[in-house]
Formats: sequence, C-alpha cells, structure tokens
Amino acid sequence: MYSITAFGGPQGHLGMMFKTFVNKRRDVTEEELMEYNSFCQMLPGASSTQTLTLIGYKRGGVVLAVITLIIWLLPACILMGAFSFLLTVYPAKNLTAGLLRFIEPMAIGFLVYASIKTFSISIKNFITQVIMLVSMVISFLLFKAPWIFPLLLIAGGIATNLSDKRIPEKEKIKPRQIRWNNIWLFVLVFLLAGIFSEVARKQEWEHKKAFNLFENFYRFGSIVFGGSDVLLPLMLDQYVARPQSARVIEKNPNTIKIERSDLLTGYGIVRAIPGPVFSVATFTGGMALKDEGYTMQLIGCIIGTIAIFLPSALLVLFFYPVWQYLKKYVIVYRSLEGINAVVVGVMWAGALYLLRGMPLKNMDLNMLFNFAVIIATFLLLRYTKIYAPIIVVGCLLLGWIL
Repeated sequence: MYSITAFGGPQGHLGMMFKTFVNKRRDVTEEELMEYNSFCQMLPGASSTQTLTLIGYKRGGVVLAVITLIIWLLPACILMGAFSFLLTVYPAKNLTAGLLRFIEPMAIGFLVYASIKTFSISIKNFITQVIMLVSMVISFLLFKAPWIFPLLLIAGGIATNLSDKRIPEKEKIKPRQIRWNNIWLFVLVFLLAGIFSEVARKQEWEHKKAFNLFENFYRFGSIVFGGSDVLLPLMLDQYVARPQSARVIEKNPNTIKIERSDLLTGYGIVRAIPGPVFSVATFTGGMALKDEGYTMQLIGCIIGTIAIFLPSALLVLFFYPVWQYLKKYVIVYRSLEGINAVVVGVMWAGALYLLRGMPLKNMDLNMLFNFAVIIATFLLLRYTKIYAPIIVVGCLLLGWIL
C-alpha cells in the first residue's frame, strides 16, 4: 500500500514513512527513522529507497530488507517501463506537440526549485559558497567529461577538512577493527561492469549497449549524492551531450544516444507516479535500447532498474553496521559539508545546461509559454503546498488544451 501511494519524492516519502511505519505500524521509532534518513543522506543513491530498506532490515534482517526493496520498486518501475514503450510507439516529438508539450519546461522548473532548496540547506559559510561556485562553473564547462563529477566530490570533501574551526573534534575515538569484507562485492561489481563494458565496446559485441548501459547506471548509482535531481544532469551528460562531442563521434559512433526531449519527458512523468524517482532509470534503460527491438527494450528496462538500485542496496546494508562506528569521527561531517556544496553546484550547472537549450533569440509565443511554465512550476513548489503530481497533471492538461 505504501508503494502505490507514496507520492511527492523523497520529502513526501519521509512524511509518509512517519505516518505508516512509526505512527500506525510502530515498526521503528521516530528517533530510529530520523537516524536512518540522516545516514542515507550521506550515501550515494536513492535515499528514500535506502531508508525503507533499513526499516525492513531492522524488522527481519537482510532477507526482509531485499523483499521490502523489491516490493517498493515494482509499481513505479513497471509504470516507467511501460511509458518507455508508449514513447516508442508515439515518439516524444509527436506527444510533445500535445499532451506532453509542457513536461520539459516543467522538469526544468523542478530542477531549479531543487537547486534553490538545497542551496538554502547546504551553503552556510564562505568555503561552501566558493566550492559551490567553482563546482558549478567547472561542471558547466566540462559537462561532457564523465570523470569531472567524482573528482569534484573528492576535492570538495578534502577542501572542508583543511580547517577544524567550523566543526571541531570534541572527543578522541578509540580505533576499532572494521570488517570491510562485504564491501568488496560492491567494488567487484563496479570493476566487472567497467571491464565488460569496455571489452564489449572495443570488440563490437552484438549487444554491447546492454553492457554499456549496466556500467553507466551502476556508476550513476555509486556516485550520485543528492538524489534524482543530480541524476538528471548525469544522464543528460552521458546520453545527450557526450554522443555529440567530436571525440565520441570519431571513436565510438554507435554509443547510446537518447533525445533530450525524451529524457526530460521521462523525468517529468516520474514525478506524477508513486514510488522512487530513481525509477526514471527504468524508463531511460528502455529508451536506450529501443532501436534493438521490443525484447532488448524490455531487457534495457530491467538493466536500468537493477543497475541503478543495486549500489544503493549494497552500500546501505553493508555500511550501516560500519556507520555505527564511523559516525563518531568528525572528519566524516567535515567531508559531507564539502560534498553537499559540490552537489548544489552540479545541480545549478544542470539547470543552466537545460536553460541553454531554450535560446532567447528565437523568442516566440511557444517559447514564452515554456518560460511561463518554468516560472509557474518553481513558484508553486516554492510558495504553495500543492503536491508535485497535481502540478504534473496540470501541465498535461495545459498541453492538451493549448
């Protein structure tokens, strides 16, 4: 029931978790739920999915955690997978002329709102302001370089550890042996995904795109801090910007390409359905392999789902016991200060990248409507309590009427 009624993204999900699993079922206490949520915010991946997985873990160990995860994912992923097939039959350029006409500008409005909201939460001093601005500029200028995002995250974490004045260490922690054995599974999958993806590309395997797709989404799920609003810029970089670069065209002309309008349409639609926003990966996986037939498109949906959520599950289940010890170290909090600032910078770079695709030179009535939808979406999210699905339905109706 929770999986088919949890609208509103991570913020809405947390509120429903309190209502369902704290107040009604009493599976966890308020303090436990808040600790789970705070811990998951520190990990890459889908935070609300990880929090729900920990509730299952507390009640029944790893087995119930995995069952909980699968039940939580299925409704949203089935809907988004089905939508990828719909968009294959009715291309976005046809749908966007009518019903989905304003979904793309609405998605930009969501991203601008998320960027401003995270700015108010994460940017609180001079050093985080500098890190955010530098990250925004570098991300925008080097949007086609896939290595830039993890490098910025590492640099941000180091930068905020150069001073101990803002977050001083209050107590000395006695060293303790930590069992790192389980985390090797996460690392092994990461390495194997990269190796098979590269071998498939170089040797021109028949279904090389499937291996490339798994590597892409496993990497995204491993490095995305800040949720789905950071995932969108990464997907735009990987599937829209990079395939257009001269180097990729020369060395890998058959790389996975997805239309910008398709990605933004999926990103907008996922806001109107219950469940994890990361289920947009199911849609994207289907769109990535749609040219190889319906069977491969279905496989693409499955690959996108498994690859994006597998790192989240591995990290949360393996690191939570370790977290009970590591959370005592102040260096962790100092690093998170810089990492969060980088996330905000990357989000702003993503918003600017999208806005760049709406040229002011060709300003006509349709373009004015698009900008109006961006502004209206932002204002409704920022200053009203209207739920996100209602905004999406409103944009669909507006496109149908106009």
